[in-house]
Amino acid sequence: MRFCGCLWGGLQKKSFISERTHLILPTHRAIDKASELSKGAEKIGSTLKGIGPAYMDKTGRNGLRVGDLLDKNFTSQYIKLRLKHQRLLDNFNFQEDINAWEEEFFEALEFLKTLKVVNGEYFINDKISSGKKVLAEGAQGSMLDVDFGTFPFVTSSSTITGGVCSGLGIAPQKIKEVIGITKAYCTRVGSGPFPTELMDSTGDFLRNTGNEFGSTTGRPRRCGWIDLVALQFACMINGVTKIVMTKADILDGLEELKVCNSYNINGVETNKVPFQMNKMNIQALYKTFEGWNTNISAVKAFSDMPIQMETYINYLNDFLKVPVKYISNGPARDQLVTI
Repeated sequence: MRFCGCLWGGLQKKSFISERTHLILPTHRAIDKASELSKGAEKIGSTLKGIGPAYMDKTGRNGLRVGDLLDKNFTSQYIKLRLKHQRLLDNFNFQEDINAWEEEFFEALEFLKTLKVVNGEYFINDKISSGKKVLAEGAQGSMLDVDFGTFPFVTSSSTITGGVCSGLGIAPQKIKEVIGITKAYCTRVGSGPFPTELMDSTGDFLRNTGNEFGSTTGRPRRCGWIDLVALQFACMINGVTKIVMTKADILDGLEELKVCNSYNINGVETNKVPFQMNKMNIQALYKTFEGWNTNISAVKAFSDMPIQMETYINYLNDFLKVPVKYISNGPARDQLVTI
């Protein structure tokens, strides 16, 4: 949950994990599942991996961390926390046997002990000071950020650029460039507001063509047109300096494309993300573009892209005030076109 760096060339020899990294216990997974089941129709759409409950213990100052594995009293600390969790599970009347999860957990701990446990903040800052380049990859989208996302349908962590500083112990001035990643259309897994969601054949086309199924849960992702209101908001709070647009080739088969450039909320047009979107009736307002309706997967240079794409990208650049610098037109590593 805090820092884990991997340098290729032998996982155990060249992998490092911060001693401050919080551990997700089997009982965290159980609490996650019990809590989600108790919500019924109001469930958030958790992956049920125990991440939320682990963050609860982190902020409640009860969590166990990788560094604690080196403590001779780790087992007693684990049992103490497990008993606390069991009381919560009893309140949920959770009856599922988690012994298999616990066996898996202790096997994983033995593997963790074979890795190089480091003081993460000193480790990474020493690398920066020595002139090394560091790439920090954020997990999940900005609209799932616990503070600035579509609360309460969010994750438990900071998913924006600020999370690099608080999560890795890096000072803000050390961040030199922020690369924003966006699909050429929008997707969402689980519940929560989605103004541009398509509940029609176009939505089905995006889902099936783009293989939009949750990587963790396998659930079908909800799909819709690109939302520039939300994207502009994400660029603002992250300080994005350039954009990579992925899955542009998924739009190849569409004769017409739409871009959401504002919302209608109770008769008032706005281009700002409102507070608690899930409690509002938001109508997405669109600008329509002619699709390129041709296969772009083999194109290597932006100058060879269809004129319709150039028009589409120019509009995004003008609206966002942040340039789209790269376009992914396929899953292969060499299918990345520079603009």
